[in-house]
Amino acid sequence: MRYRVLGGTGIEVSAHCLGTMMFGAIGNPDHDECVRIVHAALDRGINFVDTADMYSAGESEEIVGKALRGRRDDVVLATKVHFPMGEGPNRGGNSRRWIFRAVEDSLRRLGTDWIDLYQVHRPDHTTDVEETLSALSDLVHQGKIRAFGCSSFPADEIVEAYHVAERRGLLRFRTEQPPYSLLARGVETSVLPVCRRLGMGVLTWSPLAWGFLTGKYRAGRSIDLATGRAALMPARFDPSLPVNAAKLAVVERLIEVAGDVGCSLPELAVAFAAAHPGVTSVILGPRTMEQLEASLKGATLTLDDATLDRIDEIVPPGTDVYQPDGAWRPVALTDAARRRRPLADRAAAQ
Repeated sequence: MRYRVLGGTGIEVSAHCLGTMMFGAIGNPDHDECVRIVHAALDRGINFVDTADMYSAGESEEIVGKALRGRRDDVVLATKVHFPMGEGPNRGGNSRRWIFRAVEDSLRRLGTDWIDLYQVHRPDHTTDVEETLSALSDLVHQGKIRAFGCSSFPADEIVEAYHVAERRGLLRFRTEQPPYSLLARGVETSVLPVCRRLGMGVLTWSPLAWGFLTGKYRAGRSIDLATGRAALMPARFDPSLPVNAAKLAVVERLIEVAGDVGCSLPELAVAFAAAHPGVTSVILGPRTMEQLEASLKGATLTLDDATLDRIDEIVPPGTDVYQPDGAWRPVALTDAARRRRPLADRAAAQ
């Protein structure tokens, strides 16, 4: 396993990161099996584990905590804050109030005294980014976290946060965690170039595009929308929807590329994400031991320029075949009032 420095922090992390979103009630509820998956990943050279407080409402963090007992010093541990954790106001977001509460809860569930990388899971337009950076900087000074980053932030908000930190003398985001796969290459346009310019580490999520790049879902075949990931978000998998039909059509062409390379589609997908010079580590998110092994089989796979050129022809650089982040959309798009002048002011002349 190769190791790379994470965003100028001096922390070396494996080129593959074990993601644990599927540990717990929404994926694999067998804690013992999940612990074995973590140990198998560590034994294969992975030293980077990523989780989040909201994964199965904290259960994933608890499982990770169990798995790391006796091995904590050997692991770079990352988790996240932002999404609501319980009913009522002020139990989510990026405010100082919530971050200070959430980090204590995560430390308790993880059974550790410190978090190596604490990430803001999504932007929060109700909170000034200066408040968020100030709170995170204080947590570094207190020794509760070693570094902090963001996840699924647009390029303009990454740049804004960088300049706010510079102006206010605060610590800055050291990493970004965007979705990136053969079917979702949008971050190549701005996010990855910005992160490279700012010296940020990048850990990418969903290299298998929510399972579409496992080879399990094929054009012309029925898809069971009641089990697995399809049950969590059926609209992402329903083949009758045009966006999903487009994904399936691209998958068929990518399967041909994988066959010519002599690898499986998951191996091609993981190797593709790791080939970008702006990517520090690719997050693998297995639910079972078999899925972990399938992803790790491509660890030594090298994609030559001819293969990457073929992929570019199928999915052009910077292109998203589908919208990879279903959990968040910019408020500029979701709030109609931000896109429409008052009725009396819409005409160009009066």
